Amino acid sequence: MTTFSRALSASLLIGSCHLWGSGLPLSSAIELLQNQNLEIKAANLDVTSAHSDVNIAKGYNYGSLDFTQSAMRSNDAGNVFGFKLSSRQATFGDFGFADFSLTNPNILSVQPKDLNYPGYQNYYQSKLTYMLPLYTGGKLSAYSDISDKMEQIKKLDADQVKTEKIYETRKSYYDMALLQNSINHMNIIHNNIATLEHTTEMMITEGYAKKVDLLEVQAKKSNVERSITEMEANKKLLYHYLSFLLNQNVTEIELPKNDYPVSAISESEVLANNTDLKKASNGLDIRDKMVDVAYAPFLPQIGAFAEASSADNAFLGNFNEHKAYTIGAKLTWNLFNGNVDENTLEKARVEKLKTSTQVELAKKGIALQYDKIRTEIESLNAQVTSLEKELELADQIYQNYEGRYHEHLTSMSDVIIKQSQQIEKVLNLQMVKNKRNERIFALEKLSNGVK
Repeated sequence: MTTFSRALSASLLIGSCHLWGSGLPLSSAIELLQNQNLEIKAANLDVTSAHSDVNIAKGYNYGSLDFTQSAMRSNDAGNVFGFKLSSRQATFGDFGFADFSLTNPNILSVQPKDLNYPGYQNYYQSKLTYMLPLYTGGKLSAYSDISDKMEQIKKLDADQVKTEKIYETRKSYYDMALLQNSINHMNIIHNNIATLEHTTEMMITEGYAKKVDLLEVQAKKSNVERSITEMEANKKLLYHYLSFLLNQNVTEIELPKNDYPVSAISESEVLANNTDLKKASNGLDIRDKMVDVAYAPFLPQIGAFAEASSADNAFLGNFNEHKAYTIGAKLTWNLFNGNVDENTLEKARVEKLKTSTQVELAKKGIALQYDKIRTEIESLNAQVTSLEKELELADQIYQNYEGRYHEHLTSMSDVIIKQSQQIEKVLNLQMVKNKRNERIFALEKLSNGVK
């Protein structure tokens, strides 16, 4: 998907939010997240960078073509003579024939002045050089494979970031549902207390209750109002966090129908999809290729080159007439370097063995995490079932005590105690459900988002 299409998709989602009477659905929030979250964007850029590394590694297989333009001026005898030969401008006079005489018996000891003390010579050379590695003992192909694996690891890192952010988004939605359920329950309790407060005021007027009874009711009402205020503040914080995740202002969401997700992920699915295990497997492949890299120095290195050049004493003068070509190949083979290569290879093999052991350890560790989370979920499910029954009983007991208070069969303190127990059950149930949801989402995250 292009940047423009992502932006268009995001804008359509944002615009459609105004059409949803119940707010932004979770599915649309996740789509927005994938397009707009800044951490996901940064992770995707890491993948793009890693792909460039792949192209860099593969590019070395095609060799290099260099253009060199030289401009020099010298009166050094060796340079001047070499310049003239290179530009095909040497003459017999450059060899000192002006000082040559067959009648001179000491001709061999005569120093040719034109050769030893030449004047200044300009030299301009244009050169194209192409160098190609023909065989590197498998080193280049190994580096290419390593860069491919590094790109795969970066993609897995990006997937992991995306999974983490989806986990946080889904958890925020279900946390919001839990909060709203608790607020609804607390509002029912608040309404009951308000009714009890009104009843107590009437009973005081008729002489059937005391002022202290009313104060107890009002104190409990204030306590409930404080709890509701805290829960509403937590809702605002969740909206702020969702706005941060989606990189958009979120003011209303569509709550999930249930306040907890259901997950039936198997251990085999976790082991097959876990990002850390996939990264570890790619890491093992990299170690295997590093062994190939360490073995490459034991093999010959062969390269070829081709060169085309032209030189003159004037810039680009007589370019075609002074052309020259060179082609060749070179083989190098290190026969001994103090056992450095042997030790490097042995170290690479040990590191591969170590990584293989770590991969097996990681598999067992992930399996252990799976079993631990599953056990925790089962325990929390049992706690939720128990607390739901306890809350239902606490509701019935409170209603019973409220009725008995109206009949003067119990004190207001007893009613308030039962109501406190009712509120405690509501808060405990919310806390346990929240823990259960967190564990279920942790299981999904362990399997890289598989539900």
